[in-house]
Amino acid sequence: MRPSRNQKAAQPHEPASADVLAFGTHPDDLEITCGGTLILLARKGYRIGAVDLTRGELGTRGSAETRARETQAANRILKLAFRVNLGLPDGNIELSQENLLSVIRVIREHRPRLIFAPYWEERHFDHVHASNLVSEAAFYSGLAKIKTDQPPCRPFRVAYYVGRIGFRPSFVVDISATYKRKIKALECYQTQFHSGKKQPGSSGPATLISTQYAMSVFETLTRYYGAMIGVPHGEPFLLREPLEIDDPVAHFGQFPPDRNAHLFPGGQ
Repeated sequence: MRPSRNQKAAQPHEPASADVLAFGTHPDDLEITCGGTLILLARKGYRIGAVDLTRGELGTRGSAETRARETQAANRILKLAFRVNLGLPDGNIELSQENLLSVIRVIREHRPRLIFAPYWEERHFDHVHASNLVSEAAFYSGLAKIKTDQPPCRPFRVAYYVGRIGFRPSFVVDISATYKRKIKALECYQTQFHSGKKQPGSSGPATLISTQYAMSVFETLTRYYGAMIGVPHGEPFLLREPLEIDDPVAHFGQFPPDRNAHLFPGGQ
């Protein structure tokens, strides 16, 4: 894969840096929340990595082993440069020094410019704890006096993706071109999602995402956020800080004049 526009080619003795490092709480979380964006950025030539914090062993359906196999299948669709699992205890993501150091190490190893993390308000408290853990680790990874035998590295920004509780986004990524691939990646998790046909290992108690309506809900969310920017499908992200724009004329000039014309019929 070619280096991104803002990333120089790594020297033979240097590990390649990631443009984006996306953190998911459980396997399949990234596919649900920002899978279309990950596929889109990989297509653009950026080096995209992913980190699952847990193996999802407490999940109502499937097991850690089946979810690991499903993740491998999804990775082939996402086209990630790498994906690792930190193996933190599912249902017990503590904001401990040990866990902070685990996340700091993976950030320093891959030196991302941008981190994707779960939004801090969520129904599932694993996601709340994961958001806090990744946020703190992203900051502390820049402190040289925290020793991990790696040079310090602080990502430029942490962008939070939406879960079950929505937010007013800082920006929305147009995933119209990758939406179908996002759904293909989700369908790899056969133990978790309903596909309209019987699948091996898909039996078990019903959950919010195992019903036949789950995919319709996911589509409704991408259409809702896509409508905010005048496209068929979008994935939203939230920043804690203001978004820097050096040249607003050049930034907004990249969009065609009639981009959102259909949102304002009659020229209103």
